Amino acid sequence: MKNKKFITLGFVSVALSLSFILSSTLFAKETTAKKESTEASRLEALSKFTKVISIVEEYDVDQITIEELIDKALKGLMENLDAHSNYLTQKDYKRLQVQTNGEFGGLGITVGMKDGALTVISPIDDTPADKAGLKSGDIILKIDNKSTLGMTIDEAVSLMRGKVGDPIDLTIVREGESKPLSIHIVRDIIKIESVHAKMIGKDILYIRVSSFDKKVVDDVTKAVKKKKSVTKGIILDLRNNPGGLLDQAVGLVDLFVDSGVIVSQKGRRKIETKEYSAHIGNTITDVPVVVLINGGSASASEIVSGALQDHKRAVLIGEKTFGKGSVQVVLPITETEAIKLTIARYYLPSGRTIQALGVTPDIEVLPGELKTFKNEFAIKEADLKKHLEKELEKVDGKKSQTKEDKKDKKDIITPKMLEKDLQLKEGADIIKALIITKG
Repeated sequence: MKNKKFITLGFVSVALSLSFILSSTLFAKETTAKKESTEASRLEALSKFTKVISIVEEYDVDQITIEELIDKALKGLMENLDAHSNYLTQKDYKRLQVQTNGEFGGLGITVGMKDGALTVISPIDDTPADKAGLKSGDIILKIDNKSTLGMTIDEAVSLMRGKVGDPIDLTIVREGESKPLSIHIVRDIIKIESVHAKMIGKDILYIRVSSFDKKVVDDVTKAVKKKKSVTKGIILDLRNNPGGLLDQAVGLVDLFVDSGVIVSQKGRRKIETKEYSAHIGNTITDVPVVVLINGGSASASEIVSGALQDHKRAVLIGEKTFGKGSVQVVLPITETEAIKLTIARYYLPSGRTIQALGVTPDIEVLPGELKTFKNEFAIKEADLKKHLEKELEKVDGKKSQTKEDKKDKKDIITPKMLEKDLQLKEGADIIKALIITKG
């Protein structure tokens, strides 16, 4: 009986071994067949591409060289991947290098493709575009007399950049306007002061971050520490902030959040997949925070606002953001040509993507002014006091403002200023409520 059991077990083990060998062989054959099929598909696709190139070269009404055809094919390929990828010819690549390393005149706007149209993401504070009245969401139809239809972002940017002092005319379509508008701008050197800090009342610190350059974290840290003893709440204004350096966005969130993921970057390759986390040693304040956002808030500013929202660290007020959450790199293909390719996307702590979706505010507030109504018949002691002060000025002469007075006014946001900015007014009211709640 024992021998029969051993014999039976022997047969079972042999059968299992044979089935394992057979399954391994079949798996190997399937893998090989799959590879061969994929390779055949690649060759078939490349053959089709070569055939089309040959037909166009031979029969097209215009005599186009093979080099021109390949350039056009590459351009079409890259543009059809996504709105931010494109092929850089020798001329484009050289222009990009000059713009990156040299000094040039510009307008002070960030643009992007939205629904196939060249759209202003945001004008940068105190630049020619800002002063001329360009707004977030404006669609650029023409640059001087050139139509932007079918134009890439890099082509548009290169047309808008030029010599300092040279004029440019943009034809734009703006929501709410019945016909296109023509805006005349004179190019200038774009100098950006990214961080501005002011006080609202005695205990609310207002910090405006207009773009994410290499000094943002340091400048915000200085502003917070300078007023730390009196600050009970912070308003972080990221409206019309087109983005910038990722490490500065991560560092800014790290000032307010003491642990957890800030943002993750995911691509096809392992090297493109990264995770950025907060560290308790970098946190400098725990006061309530309100963040102001709008359609001009993009990229790095969406990472900051979205991360603070996911960590329940801030209340977001304003409008939905632009929705740019992808990573691009410039990859040379020859010594004089390159491609700009999207290699990864950003994801917020909750796992949601920014790309094409943006960040939705907790409280939606449209831009505008606060309408106030004054009762002309109500006379208060304060009004009487002001009247008497004016009478005294007639006798003693008007007091001249000292440098200190002017400096103080530059560093504060008055109630009248709040009335002209409904989103900021709402932010100030919310932060006051959060301060009371916190105690």
